[in-house]
Amino acid sequence: MWGKISQWHQQMDDDAMLVLEMPEAATSLPAGHRRFIGKRLASLSPIERQQFRDFLLKYRGARFYKAAAALLIPFSALGVLQHVLWPEKLSWIESLVLSNLIGFSLACGLMGVWFNYRKLVASKSVKPLLRILLSCMGGLVVGMGASAIFSDKPVVISPEKIARTVGIAMLVVSLLYIVPLGIVAIWRNRQFEALTLQLQQDAERDRLARELSESQLRLLRAQIEPHFLFNTLGAVQQLAEQGAPRAAALTADLIAFLRASLAEMRSEQVPLQSEFDMVAAYLRVMQARMGSRLHYALDLPAEFAHATIPSMILLTLAENAIKHGIEPALRGGEITILAEQADGMLCLRVQDTGMGLPASGAGSAPGSGLGLENVRSRLLLFDPSASLSLRDGDEGGVIAEIWLPITIASNLKEPAA
Repeated sequence: MWGKISQWHQQMDDDAMLVLEMPEAATSLPAGHRRFIGKRLASLSPIERQQFRDFLLKYRGARFYKAAAALLIPFSALGVLQHVLWPEKLSWIESLVLSNLIGFSLACGLMGVWFNYRKLVASKSVKPLLRILLSCMGGLVVGMGASAIFSDKPVVISPEKIARTVGIAMLVVSLLYIVPLGIVAIWRNRQFEALTLQLQQDAERDRLARELSESQLRLLRAQIEPHFLFNTLGAVQQLAEQGAPRAAALTADLIAFLRASLAEMRSEQVPLQSEFDMVAAYLRVMQARMGSRLHYALDLPAEFAHATIPSMILLTLAENAIKHGIEPALRGGEITILAEQADGMLCLRVQDTGMGLPASGAGSAPGSGLGLENVRSRLLLFDPSASLSLRDGDEGGVIAEIWLPITIASNLKEPAA
């Protein structure tokens, strides 16, 4: 007997979990009480379904019976107290049974209101109230019939006695059921409205933050495009004025760089190989301008060629290393750019042997420039676990490291030329 009850309870839990996670599954349950209960659960609001699901996860299986046994103790204590106060009215057994029936029916009603409060408060129908009254009146009729059958006293039926009994029953029902259930329903509905408002405000705040980030990115692109253009054209002008024979080769590198950079500036994400190619074109242009004062090396393992990254983040770090590290140094320096895997993450390192990080108090915190802040913002938009860090190199200069999840997208198209 107990095994069948436990099996039935487990089946109801499984049905409820399925419907709470996928409301459309209610129609696939077997016809009868299982489908009826499933449809009632599916009609709950998303917040109510989530709250009910959390409750089932907490009180599944044996934990449900332990909770019921815990309620049995205070209800039985009330029955004992009832018998002590009115020993001539009810026996021990009658007091215990009555107190537990009232207690567990109230607990079931409270649980129904707790997870179905929207319908009770938002509905203008009086059907829920009538159902409670009728069920309680039905219990009263059954109780009166049982009393008449098992009692030795003759049953006296009169209009005055029926009216008095019904009045007392309605008063008891109101005090024990309608009032507390109504209070709980109103309180839970206010919680629901406050939570709904909070979720709406959070969604609006996220939308505004996303729009702000996109606007900042568009603004930075508008600033970067002429900056790179004038920087590289300055190198061509310098070679042309000196009559250097490498002017034609530099022009070809400039065209390749501009073609790649303008395409990437209009792409949110690009393959790592594309980013390395653009950085290489940029460094060739800058090497032609700076001569022997600039050396560079790039190392991209083949397995990371199609890894997806936000566009132009490596270019921003390379340009930052030249502008703030190598160009101010009399001897120049070297830039090393590599990609490697560490701790399950993709590490992109840009290391230079230039001036190093500015000392604290130099006017701004190290790594707080517009370009670096843009890199950090775009990394967070790409993935919350991505990050950018800067530190002094062991032999001078700066090491900038980007850490982000490895995302291989073989079907990602290369930026259009």
